[in-house]
Amino acid sequence: MLIGTRDSQLAVWQATLVKDELAKHNIESELVYIKSEGDIDLATPLYEIGVQGIFTRTLDAALLTNKIDIAVHSMKDVPTQLAKGISQAAVLKRASYKDIFVYKGEFSALNSELRTQNSKLVIATSSIRRKAQWLHRYPNHTVENLRGNVNTRLKKVKENNWNGAIFAAAGLERIHLRPENSIELDWMLPAPAQGAIMVVCRTNDEATKEACSKLNDEATELCTKIERDFLRTLMGGCSTPISALAIVEGDTIYFKGNIFSLDGKYFAGTEKKAQIENASTLGVESGNEVLANGGNKIVEAIRYATK
Repeated sequence: MLIGTRDSQLAVWQATLVKDELAKHNIESELVYIKSEGDIDLATPLYEIGVQGIFTRTLDAALLTNKIDIAVHSMKDVPTQLAKGISQAAVLKRASYKDIFVYKGEFSALNSELRTQNSKLVIATSSIRRKAQWLHRYPNHTVENLRGNVNTRLKKVKENNWNGAIFAAAGLERIHLRPENSIELDWMLPAPAQGAIMVVCRTNDEATKEACSKLNDEATELCTKIERDFLRTLMGGCSTPISALAIVEGDTIYFKGNIFSLDGKYFAGTEKKAQIENASTLGVESGNEVLANGGNKIVEAIRYATK
């Protein structure tokens, strides 16, 4: 089996995990490295590129032309509508869904600044979702654009005079790069499916689907489906400040979701819960509730701003 992957350290780690998991079921595979558009242009902010699918399109093409049998993605990068002819084959057990802040200097000084009402820190992120939530909490701060793979972004944080930058915890922890000078942002709601890995294959390739199904984690599959249904109901792609998190506790699913205006000033959100057996429509229901309670105005403003 040929496994398509981007060639960043994190992407290769994820693809190698899939390779190792397949080997446990006596399925041999090898990695095929493919550069995505998102890896080539590292200067333009993602929301200006028209980010949806930018990390997946090249791998989609390789799948559809039979150059690879499966592709492995960070699930939060995958459009909610998969390309025609491509299907979800497995969702692996989720790692941390949290965002972390990698800071510079002494934590006590940083903490003091964050507690000061009119502090004017400079932080960095390429995520419009993280930017909106940060500016909502800290409206006087400045947010700079930060692109590149995790290694590049960590290097840029050291080289620039920023106070810190926001990263996905899973991305740094998986490749053992999380610095000691980092804190979890417990107040920040993650991107839909953050921390999860998705495997896709050709829709008509039943043998590969069957092989990959052995890697599927049902709880993660359900939670990420709910989160991505919420995203799709609100409009969304990676270039919209939409956040969602579903968690299984016992036989109950707890869900939180929101959408922010681009400048972080306005938001609409919801919190809901449902029994697992009744949770399949939770994402759509939550999305419609947010739209009805002010989210629709935010969506229209974003559409107007990004035309």
